[in-house]
Amino acid sequence: MPVFFQSRAGRQCVSIVGFGITLWFLGTLLQLDDSLVSFMIGFGEYGADKLVLALGIAGAMSFIYSVLRIADLRKEMELRATAQAKADWTATHDHLTKLPNRYAFERKILSRPIKDDEAEIEEWDRNVTIFSVDLDGFKKVNDLVGHKGGDILLIEVARRICALGNADCVYRFGGDEFIIVAFALTAQREERFARLLIQAVTRPIHIDGFAVEVGASVGYDRWVEEAEPLEDAAHRADLAMYEAKSRGPNHYFVFEPSMQDKVTERAALETRLRAAISNKAIKPFYQPLIDLKTGQLCGFEALARWIGDDGVNIPPPVFIDIAEETGMITALFEDLLAQACSDALTWPEHVTLSFNVSPVQMEDRLLTSRILKVLSASRLPPQRLEVEITENALIQDPAVAALILDELHAAGIQIALDDFGTGYSSLAQLSRYRFDKIKIDKSFIATYRDEERQEKIVRAMLGLGRSLNIKTTAEGIEEHGQLAFLLQLGCDIGQGYLFGKAMPAAEAGIFISDRNASLASTA
Repeated sequence: MPVFFQSRAGRQCVSIVGFGITLWFLGTLLQLDDSLVSFMIGFGEYGADKLVLALGIAGAMSFIYSVLRIADLRKEMELRATAQAKADWTATHDHLTKLPNRYAFERKILSRPIKDDEAEIEEWDRNVTIFSVDLDGFKKVNDLVGHKGGDILLIEVARRICALGNADCVYRFGGDEFIIVAFALTAQREERFARLLIQAVTRPIHIDGFAVEVGASVGYDRWVEEAEPLEDAAHRADLAMYEAKSRGPNHYFVFEPSMQDKVTERAALETRLRAAISNKAIKPFYQPLIDLKTGQLCGFEALARWIGDDGVNIPPPVFIDIAEETGMITALFEDLLAQACSDALTWPEHVTLSFNVSPVQMEDRLLTSRILKVLSASRLPPQRLEVEITENALIQDPAVAALILDELHAAGIQIALDDFGTGYSSLAQLSRYRFDKIKIDKSFIATYRDEERQEKIVRAMLGLGRSLNIKTTAEGIEEHGQLAFLLQLGCDIGQGYLFGKAMPAAEAGIFISDRNASLASTA
């Protein structure tokens, strides 16, 4: 059906035309009345009266049919209009929270208030501020109470946000991202509203007997009316929200130009990183692991190093974080592991290779097969590889993590729990999973002499390792006093600047020769 007939004006036009046709038909009948009477009198003997009667009945039936057809047509148009309105609502609203979605927001951008909607024009002519809200820790809620519980949480969060303002100006953009359009807020009220959003979202929500909580990151910026599209302000609010998210849960920020600069720099660095991985420009450096009981070199930990074309060193946390967010971590991991395995083949057989696994990779069910594929290609025995996993990596998906650890152990690969004591529920991880080694984080080694509690914690960690028959490695050993303390407590392996910094493969070979010569001279 043409668009015209689906509109209200079109339906009214059809009704007027139908009514006009009806009046015209009745007028014509009245004008013909005298002629028909004369005709029946003049030709009555030929059955003219019966003919006129038949024509009258046929005309009446035609009229009734026309009226019924017009009524059916109008009903059909109303049904179509209702169906179209329902389909349009479905397309522009989130089925779970019933809030308008991203498509509705885009339509709002394209269709500013029409002239006859004076109230909305007046509202849009005032200050317009866009708030972007993203939930922190939503995945943990899904893991705790399931996806159904997560849906309940989202519905409740949407309800709380709508309670702070007009529900027509709250949009659900994604899984746990919301956009709010607020009017006539001063700078002070914008900040207050951001705090209220965080307070509303972060209050505990009771689901299936659990009191669950999520954090919230909020960014906002004001729309420069008539000077830019509304979506530009929404984009800036998003940038401010991501800046808040990088500071941890429950922060809010108003947009600043430096945030756009940071995004531009990050995008440029992402492009450079992609090229660096393709060109194998990121290299593994090796930091020695020393057996504290014998003084011998027992292994190297591979650490990623990237020196740009300009000679500037890009810190690993920076480019590894980008690799994780963009999905490049798997390609980077496989490339570095292949290089490291190739280098390890040149070391003595008792020297192991220790390699870190990103928390993101612990959600990859193919991780073990990827590692075994690299080992097979390089011909490095699995027993010479030690995989380091942080505690935080184990809580992302415990079931998948348990499966990966079992597969690694079955293949003969050693597993170390890295940064022990700094993650979530350290003792729970030791009881749930099997490890061959625990690595005490360097923060404990650096502060044990300054804080009595830290010293007791280090003693407890080493005692725990002995009682569980798990080797312990102390990270960050930089002074002889630290080494003496750890030797006294029976620490198994040491790592730190006191023994050597991370070095390229060529220097690692020289380190092995020098270490062997030094031990031989003191024997």
